[in-house]
Amino acid sequence: MKHTVFLIACLWCWTGEAAAQVAVIAHKDVRADTVARSQLFDFYAGDLKFWADGTPIIVLDLKPKTEVKKTFYKYLGKSSSRMKSIWLKRMLSGEGDPPQAFKSEEELLQKVMLTPGAVGFVATEKVNEQVKVLVVIEEK
Repeated sequence: MKHTVFLIACLWCWTGEAAAQVAVIAHKDVRADTVARSQLFDFYAGDLKFWADGTPIIVLDLKPKTEVKKTFYKYLGKSSSRMKSIWLKRMLSGEGDPPQAFKSEEELLQKVMLTPGAVGFVATEKVNEQVKVLVVIEEK
């Protein structure tokens, strides 16, 4: 019986169905220590373009549809496809461009580490001491 339960738990994790825990990260020099959900949405919708100290906010995204991306956008209250339509509307009206999107969390993490004002999201286990964690999102 114990082996069966262990096997089921392993298969559940292996299939990618485990809940994603996501860290919203920023460049280590960003002065904010936390960010509200509504403020984070405003960053990603292009409504807020500067940190409180005047540094431009550089919003970063992931290309692939992963549990991390799904969890992040669920936290914002929008699907990634709905966010794409918001970005397209802004782009067509000349109000801004969509966030730069990366193929992997490692690439996104590297960009945040190297870019003052950058904000993005990765799985919590990817975080290192060279970025600042603003929020941890737990899928429920």
